[in-house]
Amino acid sequence: MPLLKIQKTSKQSGWALWFITENENELVEASGDSIDSSIVSYTKRLEWLAGRSLIKSLVEQCGMEFYGLEKDEFGKPSLKNHTHFISLSHSYPYVAAQIDPMLEVGIDLEQPKEKLLTIAHRVLSQPELEDAGTDVIKHCVYWCAKEALYKSYGKRGLHFADHLYVAPFALMRNGDLHGKIAKNGYSRELDLIYSIQPDYVLVHTKT
Repeated sequence: MPLLKIQKTSKQSGWALWFITENENELVEASGDSIDSSIVSYTKRLEWLAGRSLIKSLVEQCGMEFYGLEKDEFGKPSLKNHTHFISLSHSYPYVAAQIDPMLEVGIDLEQPKEKLLTIAHRVLSQPELEDAGTDVIKHCVYWCAKEALYKSYGKRGLHFADHLYVAPFALMRNGDLHGKIAKNGYSRELDLIYSIQPDYVLVHTKT
């Protein structure tokens, strides 16, 4: 089982990372779940099953029993029979997940790609664009941070450039970020943590 890492921040809070090497049947067994028949892509099916396997591992690490996942009206995943908040991210062959009993969490994992530069004007505010420049890695950190903020918010209707903000930062291998969600009178500030690895960037809300 390629569960690469479980990072606990408290007894019932933390995040985890999975590297997919299994076939579909192996992941069905690991997750204890049957595949969503609407998912046609083989890669997406593996991600879907690995995500459930990872959440199952996190839940069990918290000393609880895993009963499966369900989605709310906005498509945000939640645990059946538990009130803990969770978040999932897929970027094949990696899957990341986060859990916390009190805080609405958000986690995102992406592999840096040049296309981030072409869509940056739709994602980043002007100060963020100036800070990121042409550094693909830094653009990826911003992207992941905003995805994590979006997942924490859990509802639709947020525009990345207008409603999600990340304070400028000095790029390191690991570091802290300060984010803010602001829309129509709603405002929430969150601290995030990022990690840069050779083939991916990971950002999650701080718990």
